[in-house]
Amino acid sequence: MNQAHLHLLFNHLPILGTLFGLLILVSGYFVKSNAVKRTALGIFMLSALCTIPAFLTGEGAEEMVESLPGVTENLIETHADMADIFLWVVGALGLFSLATFYADLKAQKIAPVLYGITLAVAIGTMALAQQVGATGGKIRHTEIRNGVATAGAGNMENNNEEDDD
Repeated sequence: MNQAHLHLLFNHLPILGTLFGLLILVSGYFVKSNAVKRTALGIFMLSALCTIPAFLTGEGAEEMVESLPGVTENLIETHADMADIFLWVVGALGLFSLATFYADLKAQKIAPVLYGITLAVAIGTMALAQQVGATGGKIRHTEIRNGVATAGAGNMENNNEEDDD
C-alpha cells in the first residue's frame, strides 16, 4: 500500500465518523439515553484520532497525483488548506468529547452544558467535514467539479445526435 491508498483509506473515517456520531448524539437526546450519547462521544474521539493518519498521508498522496492529467495545484492547495483547519476542529471535537465523557461518568453538573457545546462543535465540524471531502473529491473526480458535469452531459447529447445520422 502506498501513501495514496492509505490516505483514501483513512480520509473517509473522520468524515463518516463525525456524521454518524452527530446522528447518534441527536438520537441520544431524543431517546433521553446517556449511554447512546456516550457512544456518540466515543465515535467523535475515534474520528479525531483517525484524522491524524489521514492528515499524515496527505502529502504522500499529493506527490502521487500532482502530475496526473486534470489535477491542478489549486485543487490540491484548496483541499490541503481545508484539511489543516479540519484537523484542528475535529481535534477540538475529540477533546470536548473526552471532557464531556469524563464529566458525564462522574455525574458532574457541567455535563449537560458540555453535551450542548459538543453538539454545537459537532455540527460545525460536520459542515467543515463536508467541505474537506468535497475539495478532496474534486482533485480526481472531474464529474463533481463546477460546470464539468453539465458540459459532459451536453457532449453526451451531441454524441447521441451524431449516432442518429
